[in-house]
Amino acid sequence: MTEYARPGAFTTRPTLTGTFGMSASTHWLATASAQAVLERGGNAFDAVVAGGFVLHVVEPHLNGPGGDLVGIFATAQDPATPVVLMGQGPAPAGATIEHFHAEGLDLVPGAGGLAAAIPGAVDAWLLLLRDHGTWELADVLAFAVDYARNGAPLAAQASATIARVAELFREHWPTSAQRWMPDGEPPAAGSIIRNPAYASVLDRLIAAGRSVRGACEDDGPVGRAARIDAARAEWKTGIVAQHAAAFLSEPHRHSDGTDHAAVISAQDFADFDASYEDAVTVPFRGHTIAKAGAWTQGPALLQALRILDGLPETDPSTAAGAHNVIEALKLALADRDAYYGDTEDALDVLLSAEYAASRRDLIDQTASTRWRPGHVPGRVPFHPPLRSHSGESSAGTGEPTVARSGETRGDTCHIDVIDRWGNIVAVTPSGGWLQSSPTIPALGFCLGTRLQVTWLDASSPAALLPGRRPRTTLTPTLVLRDGRAVMALGSPGGDHQEQWQLSALLRMLVGGYSPQQAIDAPSLHTTALIDSFWPRTFDPTGVVVEDRLGDALVAELERRGHRVTRAGDWALGRVSAVGRDAAAGLLWAAANPRGMQGYAAGR
Repeated sequence: MTEYARPGAFTTRPTLTGTFGMSASTHWLATASAQAVLERGGNAFDAVVAGGFVLHVVEPHLNGPGGDLVGIFATAQDPATPVVLMGQGPAPAGATIEHFHAEGLDLVPGAGGLAAAIPGAVDAWLLLLRDHGTWELADVLAFAVDYARNGAPLAAQASATIARVAELFREHWPTSAQRWMPDGEPPAAGSIIRNPAYASVLDRLIAAGRSVRGACEDDGPVGRAARIDAARAEWKTGIVAQHAAAFLSEPHRHSDGTDHAAVISAQDFADFDASYEDAVTVPFRGHTIAKAGAWTQGPALLQALRILDGLPETDPSTAAGAHNVIEALKLALADRDAYYGDTEDALDVLLSAEYAASRRDLIDQTASTRWRPGHVPGRVPFHPPLRSHSGESSAGTGEPTVARSGETRGDTCHIDVIDRWGNIVAVTPSGGWLQSSPTIPALGFCLGTRLQVTWLDASSPAALLPGRRPRTTLTPTLVLRDGRAVMALGSPGGDHQEQWQLSALLRMLVGGYSPQQAIDAPSLHTTALIDSFWPRTFDPTGVVVEDRLGDALVAELERRGHRVTRAGDWALGRVSAVGRDAAAGLLWAAANPRGMQGYAAGR
């Protein structure tokens, strides 16, 4: 296989290098907080948790305490073993297909409390801190408490999001209007926004730990673990669970235009525990790529890499390479929608070299126009309804909207940290967006809507079922080489997360790009997939590109039958990454410049 021609030296910023520790995220304040923890002697897990809670405050339109997360990491003690942090809560006990049908629904709504899975993010952050961090909870949460109580500047994208939902807030979600528009109008970008209610929630978690009988902060790791477990218990059984369940039990407006009550209960909160899982892996060009299992979309990236590994051209900056990347993604994502879910998976087949070869044979010189899942012996692929963007149930080709470019819809954030001891971690938190459901006044945040990725069809592996996790789009990545984790990365973007990471990985692992060059390079993605989010549309030939890929490439894609939408020069992809260059003895970090919000830091 030939490598790409290396790009020129231009990047928007350098790839940071050093030997002490590196942080990167989608918001500079989360990066700064994580790096501050490293500078004060904390390890990568202390740092990533501190930054993660800051993301709740500074990117409330992209994640929140009422949402969920997926992480992946390797420890200094066992650098060869990737571990998945599972922070995806399942469907509540009352979330049945029969109940949703009785509410007159054929899809789970994209906004409103009825679509709330059990929040998993906070418990997962605390679990990670308990087992792999070193700091006390109060010290880790101090950054988020300060920003919540004393204020942080509102991101421009958050201001725009509030403006888009202002009418909904005024007419139907008055507690959200009070929280986000206290003066009656959307706050301007850069306004200092405070959330004293959430600061108080975090204070209660800290106080719960300090109230452990006999606890003191010099009683070693056993006492520290007990304090963090007490905070976890407070989250699951205290005011958060009680107020969330009671408030959302009142009917309120959902995205289908009608009113429904949520079904989540305080007992649902109490029944959930975050956990760890084994990663799934595939080899690729001398590396091992590790992802979470088929309860996420993570294996789709692995499938795409398996398919592309046998093709001569995989450079996303060339027409032939872009075509192959798009077609490989379409095949992998069709399998995602046919086979993935929180059930017995088929990954032993889907990730095999033989299966990849059979899928690779389907790629020719023209754009495929059909949804094409593969054949898994003994399994019947689920066939979702193919709804065009116009809302009709067909295989039509609706025009991709601005929202489908990944710029305006509810989105996600990401954070990566590597330390001098060899710990490395990537976490993608999401859900609980300020526009997800009405703000719970006593808490200062809302619950997420992850159940919208489930189907109200029992034959689907991603069907709505009490106690089953919705198949999440959250999907960080760990890369290993020579028996050691060497890179952690991820991106916001819903269905585009794998796609944007794929281009960056191909450029780094095959093309020889530096990390920052790979992140800065022009990106693209396909919309020829079953959208994971309401209203679940399908576009069999849609491709969205950054204009910097060039007129000639776009023209050639169109000649091959792709229907291309130009998104602008700097519109797609929000990858950040950290890693280790073993040969040079250096750590490195890189972050996305799009939107002027993501930054890396380190020394």
